[in-house]
Amino acid sequence: MNPLEQKIIDKIRKEGPVTFEEFMLLALYDPEFGYYTSQKSVIGREGDFYTSSHLHPLFGVMIGKQIEEMWEVMGRPSDFSIVEMGAGSGYVCRDMLDYFKGTGDKGQTAKEERDIFRHLKYSIVERNPSVKERQQVLLKDHSEKVNWRSDIKEIETVIGCFFSNELLDAFPVHLVQMEEGLKEIYVASDKGNLKEETGELSAVSIKEYFSQLPAEFEKGYRTEVNLRIGNWLDDLNGKLTEGFILTIDYGYPALDYYSEERNRGTLMCYHRHQFNENPYQNIGEQDITSHVNFSSVKKWGEELGLKTIGYCNQGTFLLSLRIDEEIKRLSESSKDYLFELSRIKKLFMPQGMGESHKVMIQYKGEGLPGLKGFSIRNQLKFL
Repeated sequence: MNPLEQKIIDKIRKEGPVTFEEFMLLALYDPEFGYYTSQKSVIGREGDFYTSSHLHPLFGVMIGKQIEEMWEVMGRPSDFSIVEMGAGSGYVCRDMLDYFKGTGDKGQTAKEERDIFRHLKYSIVERNPSVKERQQVLLKDHSEKVNWRSDIKEIETVIGCFFSNELLDAFPVHLVQMEEGLKEIYVASDKGNLKEETGELSAVSIKEYFSQLPAEFEKGYRTEVNLRIGNWLDDLNGKLTEGFILTIDYGYPALDYYSEERNRGTLMCYHRHQFNENPYQNIGEQDITSHVNFSSVKKWGEELGLKTIGYCNQGTFLLSLRIDEEIKRLSESSKDYLFELSRIKKLFMPQGMGESHKVMIQYKGEGLPGLKGFSIRNQLKFL
């Protein structure tokens, strides 16, 4: 038994069963032993999973192109901020700033500084000191542009863009199961082992959430609800004076999320690049995630006054931004083009992240600007 599992069991013995949300919070974010907060936290080939940014620098370049257009449609403000929420290894920031500065070597039409660069400030919100240190090493060439904050409360008001890539899926979720009525899953302890038990819903907001869904559950149906996204959007909205929220994550619209075929929910765990469905093993040493209900992201955002500009698959988004043109340029300059192409394809092909990952952009300001990322297909009608 590792120290975090013992810590959780001791807490249950003293205070009684905890909601799965609280268990997941401790497993991922316990200050001393949590998966994301411990000094052992590693993302990428050496860790338990990798993200789009690990595949190829073109991902960061394409995100940069979309944010550059945001700056254009806002009238080229003299002070423009990008705030990346949970930057992982820091690759998106590096590749984006390389593109803006004209110093990168992937997917650039010219080796020259973009106009946006001198107006730009880049902030990373990262709570893990060891992850922050690794990001600072990676981003040493951009130290004059990047600053770090441990909490969004430390961010000043923003004219620009809040950006996140695979962040919301790691927010702790409530687990529920349909029995005679909707019940919540609690984590209890029995003879030194963790076990599940059902009980009444821990918050009225859970009942309200499910009462608004266009779905009825059969007995035994299990799923999750991520209420923390609403609070997260509220925090961002409070800091955003004018601009965009760009969210990339794996997920579905509500109708797909709560379909009959997903009667066991979407909870997944990752340990050493292998996935499993048991959150009660490798506690603090494996990632625990659930897919994002993008319909709720849209709904909660609109309740705050955020306008939803667009929603589509990551693959469609990247093709709309003409990643094919950048691939063609790469073919003319790369010494290992076929290897690079195989990695780039994983970003937009339907069999991989191109389909599993979705892109949503919300806007705060006058009018309803159109963005190139949704020029091929905008799937807002499905939310």
